[in-house]
Amino acid sequence: MIKARYEHYLLHFKEPAITSRQTMTEKETFFITLYDEESPSLFGVGEAALFRGLGADDRPDYEACLESLCRDINEGILAIDRTPGGSFTLGEYRHPYSSIMFGLEGAVTDLNIRAGRCPAAMLDWERGLTGITINGLVWMGDSSTMLRRIDEKLDAGFKCIKLKIGGIDFDDELSLLSHIRSRYSQDKLMIRLDANGAFSPDNAMSKLHRLADFGIHSIEQPVKAGQWDAMAAICRDTPIPIALDEELIGNRDIESKRMLLDTIRPQMIILKPSLCGGFYAAREWCAEADRRGIGWWYTSALESNIGLNAIAREVASLMSEGRTCAFWPQGLGTGGLFTDNIPYPLSLSGDRLTLNPAAAGSHPVR
Repeated sequence: MIKARYEHYLLHFKEPAITSRQTMTEKETFFITLYDEESPSLFGVGEAALFRGLGADDRPDYEACLESLCRDINEGILAIDRTPGGSFTLGEYRHPYSSIMFGLEGAVTDLNIRAGRCPAAMLDWERGLTGITINGLVWMGDSSTMLRRIDEKLDAGFKCIKLKIGGIDFDDELSLLSHIRSRYSQDKLMIRLDANGAFSPDNAMSKLHRLADFGIHSIEQPVKAGQWDAMAAICRDTPIPIALDEELIGNRDIESKRMLLDTIRPQMIILKPSLCGGFYAAREWCAEADRRGIGWWYTSALESNIGLNAIAREVASLMSEGRTCAFWPQGLGTGGLFTDNIPYPLSLSGDRLTLNPAAAGSHPVR
């Protein structure tokens, strides 16, 4: 019988992580472990990646929900069943908290891989044969700090960088973009921006037109989430493709997803499984976006290496299915932000993220 437990963990940033919303020096998270009661050496770990201050999961009863989930599994109320083929599955179970669902799904996948039941679509990733192209993330800071970080990413070989904007003077941000374009043309370097809702509906269009001079690939969430009419007007007239990010949070049922996409009509959406309902829910977003000709890519949300690898597994699966957007640069570059990340054999060479099974010890898939 499969049992469950959870534990709390605190991650510390190497440098303060600054967005237009907040400055972070630490990030708490939780790990869910599923294990075979009769054979405790068989286990799977997933990350319930709570993000304080963002999303509906940040509630006083969060840890009580984790306790309740583990109790339900341990008492057989929620059974981690086996399919006829021998794989563990959650069936149709969906937890109401995105980050807990993300952690539970990740733990089940990890359990299957360690049990020798690796999904066929993930085999190449687990064997170190698949590399995922990622963007280089540049956090906010003063102009000199951001300039240094930009140069580091470019020197490392990234062909797509993502800049957090909205936290320093706008003219300084334009100067940074000018610096980048003086070194790298649009056909050599893709630039993504993330405003984290820093613009207002009144000034968003004027700022977007000024930013468009620098050949921007896309900009995430120019105005705060929840302003559907304003965002729809921006998406209709924007000179830069708009990617919805925080806007997706909280829209869990399929009808809400369809209504949001049909009302706002964004050019792209950003999928953060720990914030948008987990992996199954993210796949629903992908399917609805594909039907409407809306682009998408996956992004981590300050998870540890456990959660980061879980997302990489999913992206690798989508790549194996030939999903075009899965081959775009993904936003999986947060693994090096922490001083005390969980050791994991993820490897970054230039802008390619891979898994190194040789460094994983007794890795279950060869």
